Amino acid sequence: MRKFIRSISTLGILFITNADHAQIDRITGKNFATRSEVLAQHGMVCTSVPAATQVGLEILKRGGSAVDAAIAANATLGLMEPVSNGIGGDLFAIVYSARENKLYGINGSGRSPLSLSYEQMKAELAKLHRETIPPTGMLPISVPGTVDAWAELHKKFGKLKFSDDLAPAIHYAEEGFPVTDLIAYYWAFGPRLYKDLPGAFFQTYTLDGKGRTPAKGDIFKNPALAKTLGLIGEKGRDAFYKGEIADKIDNFMRTNGGFLRKADFEKHTSTWVEPVSTNYRGYDVFELPPNGQGIATLQMLNLLEGFDLRAMGRNSPDTLHTMIEAKKIVWADRAKFYADPAFAKIPVTQLISKQYAAERRKLIDPNRAAKIVSPGSAEAGVSPANPTGSQPARLPLLARNVIDDGDTIYLCTADDEGNLVSLIQSNYRGMGSGIVVPGLGFMFQDRGELFSMEPQHANAYAPGKRPFHTIIPGFVMKDGKPWEAFGVMGGGMQPQGHVQVLTNQIDFGLNVQEAGDASRWQHEGDNEPTGGSRAVFRTRPRANCARKGTTCASMSAATAVIRPSKWKRTTSNASTSARANHAKTAKRRDIDVSSPISGRRRVSGSRTHLVCWRRCLSASKSSDGECTSENPLS
Repeated sequence: MRKFIRSISTLGILFITNADHAQIDRITGKNFATRSEVLAQHGMVCTSVPAATQVGLEILKRGGSAVDAAIAANATLGLMEPVSNGIGGDLFAIVYSARENKLYGINGSGRSPLSLSYEQMKAELAKLHRETIPPTGMLPISVPGTVDAWAELHKKFGKLKFSDDLAPAIHYAEEGFPVTDLIAYYWAFGPRLYKDLPGAFFQTYTLDGKGRTPAKGDIFKNPALAKTLGLIGEKGRDAFYKGEIADKIDNFMRTNGGFLRKADFEKHTSTWVEPVSTNYRGYDVFELPPNGQGIATLQMLNLLEGFDLRAMGRNSPDTLHTMIEAKKIVWADRAKFYADPAFAKIPVTQLISKQYAAERRKLIDPNRAAKIVSPGSAEAGVSPANPTGSQPARLPLLARNVIDDGDTIYLCTADDEGNLVSLIQSNYRGMGSGIVVPGLGFMFQDRGELFSMEPQHANAYAPGKRPFHTIIPGFVMKDGKPWEAFGVMGGGMQPQGHVQVLTNQIDFGLNVQEAGDASRWQHEGDNEPTGGSRAVFRTRPRANCARKGTTCASMSAATAVIRPSKWKRTTSNASTSARANHAKTAKRRDIDVSSPISGRRRVSGSRTHLVCWRRCLSASKSSDGECTSENPLS
């Protein structure tokens, strides 16, 4: 069945596939849920690759913390899912410390080359007959921030040795692993995309050194990456940013016309940031401040709080119209203000305030879709950071924008002390820039593509500057306790996905499995921080999630959620009645959870449980992932 809806977007048309009867044999829960939630008591790991999930679980069983498990899983994903992430990319994370009952945020994004000025960038683009930064080659490369972010996280929250966290990925890189179906599909695009670029792509990422990429089931090894990770494990982050690895990168860049230098690596630092939040119907939703787009989630929720979505009905014309109009309003601010705070004045406090939302909410017409939305102004309580003249006057229909093409991994972990990690990592578009330094085993990201080349724009390119970022981890607290660590994958879809996963649970009463399986919409039109614009409306297939009283979600290909919840014996629906009251569990190292294909199962012992949801989409960039844990119950 299809529903035809008018006045939804600038296109004015929305088609939603009715998935309510997708699984008519389900006895409990919504028929569109792909499975029941997965529960555990002592720990949980959710990733897009089953082997990476198992790596994280093994780290937990060895006594590692949630951060140790996250680092180990992320390192393994960089090896096994190179089409989406790796140590050539950036990382953001939110960590919940149970001992302190406190959230920590880390911005692990890198900066543009100090040696490449704006004028030089313009000149290089002119040689390519371009006005915008390309997705491949040397120009979009910024310093990879992942390794330093791992080191910072480990220093503050790790329990095992850093080398122990990296050991499983090193083992798989040396011994090989079978490539899964979807990853193989995207991997096959590499030779065509990167064939004319300098470096060792073919040597590193093809089986014959000539262009044959691994097919489903082929065993792939990456001994160069094993050596690189070994050096990092042995000598720490300095091996990457100050030592042998940085020297190799510097020499390669100088020889092949690149712009990164060892000095860029030596000066790189991650930034510990305070997560920012808004309260949505009693739930404190946390995101990280710019240069990422996390506050777009908070702005949208503030706007939507003024509407009775539950009464409107999930996926009703009124609800969809309201949510999409809210997205348009927020995207106007996102295009104008979101940038590196070291280079631009970003009025974060005002943008996420309830007062500002009340003013901006007046722009939502229940009977008409807006074609043009201007960013906030001084009259609305926000001082402009740059001239509004840089915003497009009209949105051209069907013009594709690069921001929605990014590829990412999201993962979340929880340990038996109640610590939680919400982590997202990416090379940005596909495998990245196409540049692979011989002997290092990884590709550099192309995140610099997201700079604007409009000189007055807050996100305009400058040397030593962080570009606008799409990847955002999320977290929710309820009554001062962790309720959900969540995140979604998918470029510009991420704030939209965050809002839909949360409203599915908070407004529409879906459990965490259902909240991610439910069909989602995506609006791709509006002004962008790159200076471009477009207007497209899409519906997305159901995504993936995982959850443990605290929720951790990820989208585009999947959503992941972890949520610490207290089991309510008297209710028939454990997930909807669950509350985030994660008590400390026993010291035993084994981890109990139901299998991905089994029904919901309460584990004896502690009444605290973990709920996990993940389903990979064939249409997504994620792999055949799942949330799992050791000794599944039948």
